[in-house]
Amino acid sequence: MSSDTPTNSQGRPLLYDPTERRIRSFVTRAGRLSTAQARALEELGPRFLVEHAKAPLDTQQAFGRKAPLILEIGFGMGDTTAHIAKLMPEQDFLGVEVHTPGVGSLLKQIGEQGITNLRLIQHDAVEVLRDMIPNGTLAGVHIFFPDPWHKARHNKRRLIQPEFVKQLCAKLEQGGYIHLATDWEDYAVQMLEVLSAEPALRNTAAGYAEKPPYRPLTKFENRGLKLGHGVWDLVFVKR
Repeated sequence: MSSDTPTNSQGRPLLYDPTERRIRSFVTRAGRLSTAQARALEELGPRFLVEHAKAPLDTQQAFGRKAPLILEIGFGMGDTTAHIAKLMPEQDFLGVEVHTPGVGSLLKQIGEQGITNLRLIQHDAVEVLRDMIPNGTLAGVHIFFPDPWHKARHNKRRLIQPEFVKQLCAKLEQGGYIHLATDWEDYAVQMLEVLSAEPALRNTAAGYAEKPPYRPLTKFENRGLKLGHGVWDLVFVKR
């Protein structure tokens, strides 16, 4: 997490950012950093971690080549991100996550699997999008299982809101896509409503989409499906 992230007296990041008058969609979770994750941060961080900056990201310098760029917001422990990046070596992937154990976990997988087309930023994705991603440069955006903020009074903290989706659209190239997935039905309904109301986007399905083959089933998701829980994917493209 960046040192300029607003915190309270206990050092925890504020849900409401008084410097920008906006509500944050995340809180940092207490999590133990394993020895392997710490080693990955130390050894692989210098190569694969990109510092947040208030300047456009030079992707050619960051990746050492020019290729279509996919942004993933909130990659968790990184298993899905690593799988997709390895599956699609012809594309570059930029993963954004605030939680240190997740960043360490994905760096560890990058090293173990020899993944070269993946870079990470440990920072608030809203600020990364605003400060570092020029308009019309993303081939796609992945947001898988964002925090559902399931209590009604917390729904306003959800990431997928009209203004945020409008910002995502501005960053997409024409024909670029947004792929969302959630296992909370009421959030899926909200996602569908918000994306369908954005005039710059077109739904690729008549409602929810079939899970694209590149997105793997997580252990948690697979367990839920066996118990009869639903998972909803949405794939919209920029007109």
